[in-house]
Amino acid sequence: MPDAADPASMNARRKFRREGEERRRQDLIEAALDSVAQYGLQGATLRTIALRAGVTAGLIRHYFPGKEELLQEAYAALVGRMTEQAKAALVMEDATPRQRLAAFVTANLNAPIIDTQVFSLWATFLGRANADPTLARAHREGYLGFRNEVEAVVAEVLVAERLKPDPSELRHHAIAINAIIDGLWIEGCLAGEMFSPGELAAIGIKAVEAELGLAPLKHDPEK
Repeated sequence: MPDAADPASMNARRKFRREGEERRRQDLIEAALDSVAQYGLQGATLRTIALRAGVTAGLIRHYFPGKEELLQEAYAALVGRMTEQAKAALVMEDATPRQRLAAFVTANLNAPIIDTQVFSLWATFLGRANADPTLARAHREGYLGFRNEVEAVVAEVLVAERLKPDPSELRHHAIAINAIIDGLWIEGCLAGEMFSPGELAAIGIKAVEAELGLAPLKHDPEK
């Protein structure tokens, strides 16, 4: 057996404990999102969240000062997950910047980002943001984080096209493209059955390329 005072053994225990605590924290965040989806923000009490997570309300307070802080983390996790899912589409070998941009738009306009429950959660949290500074801060950070990703992809495309926009132009493009994606995302979440597979993505790519002043290319939105 390893010596209890052995540094390697102690580091392993600390790592195990840290990973365990991070896992429990994440489980509480998921339980909070599930509770908000089922009961709304008012109905998602610490008790209902604790019951869904299979823990006591006291344990929740070990990880979060209170319900508001837990809900802020839950909303940040929801928005961050959507951004990370879209960013995953950028990991493409031998892809041109325009192809990466098209993949990014497509990822945002397909499942799992287009999802009625995801939209319901987003709208529920957003409806409270104006009256809740913690949620407002989480929303602002999520919005700016996503917009920064858009700006970085757009910058790559414009450099490849031998265009050199200044920072204000990049910012304006990112705001416009974010609005295009948001609008089509809401359409897909609320009335997805009205659109054929890949239709929203194709519209999104066309609108984004027009915003950037690019000549149209042929895309396959289902790829």
